[in-house]
Amino acid sequence: MPAVIHPTALIDSSARLGENVTIGAYSVIGADVEIGAGTTVGPHVVIEGPTRIGRDNRIYQFASLGAAPQDKKYAGEPTTLEIGDRNTIREFCTFNRGTVQDAGATRVGSDNWIMAYVHLAHDCQVGDHTIFANNAQLAGHVHVGDWAILGGFTVVHQFVRIGAHCITGMGSILFQDVPPFVTAAGNPCAPHGINSEGLKRRGYAPETIAAIKRAYKTLYRSGLKLEEAVAAIAADAQAHGEPAPLAVLADFLAAPGRGILR
Repeated sequence: MPAVIHPTALIDSSARLGENVTIGAYSVIGADVEIGAGTTVGPHVVIEGPTRIGRDNRIYQFASLGAAPQDKKYAGEPTTLEIGDRNTIREFCTFNRGTVQDAGATRVGSDNWIMAYVHLAHDCQVGDHTIFANNAQLAGHVHVGDWAILGGFTVVHQFVRIGAHCITGMGSILFQDVPPFVTAAGNPCAPHGINSEGLKRRGYAPETIAAIKRAYKTLYRSGLKLEEAVAAIAADAQAHGEPAPLAVLADFLAAPGRGILR
C-alpha cells in the first residue's frame, strides 16, 4: 500500500516514504528524509534531513527529529540522523543530527522504547533494546549500550559511555562512564551493585550472573587500582570459563573515556 498522508501534512518532494507509512495532521517532512515501510508519524511532528528512519517505528506527536545540532561550531555541514527499526518515540522527543567533529551522525538502533521529552544531542550513539524514561537527557557524543535503561530525569554529560545492561535511578546525574551491567543512581551518580534482575529476564545463566557479581566486587570493593582490577577481571574470566560478559566488561574498562564511575 502507498503511504497515507494527511492533507494538512507538508512533505518535501525529495522525501522518500516506504509502503504503509502514515503521516499525521500538520506534520512536516523535510528534504532528504527517508522513512521505512510501516512507520507511523503522528500529528505535529517535524522531521528534517538528512535523516534515515527504518521500518515499523511509531513516532508520537510533537517530536522533532533531525534538526541541526545544538553546537556553536556547526556550520551547516550535511550530517545525519539515523534511526533503526521498531522504535517507539514518544511525545516531544528531540533528536539532533551529528557534527563533522565526531561521527557525522547521531544513531539510534532498533527496538528502543523512548519516552516523552527525551533529548539526544549531536553524535549520540544508542544501541538496541534500550529504555529511556521520561525526560532522560543526553548531551553530545554520549554512547549507550544495548539493553541499557535510563530512569526518568537522568542527565548525562558529554562523551560519557553507558555500558550494556546498565540501569540508572530516577534523577541520576552522570559525569563518568558507567560500566556494563552496573546499577547506578544519585547526584552525583554512584554504583549500587549489578542489574541482576535485568540479566535474569534476558536469560543470563546463574553462574554467569555470579561471575559478573565477582567482577563488580573486584572493581568496586577490592581496593585495587583500575588497571589492577581490569587485569583481575580478565584473569577471572579465563579461569572460570565465562569469557563473554567479563570480556565485554574488561574491554569497556580498558577503553578511553571520561573515567569510570567508582
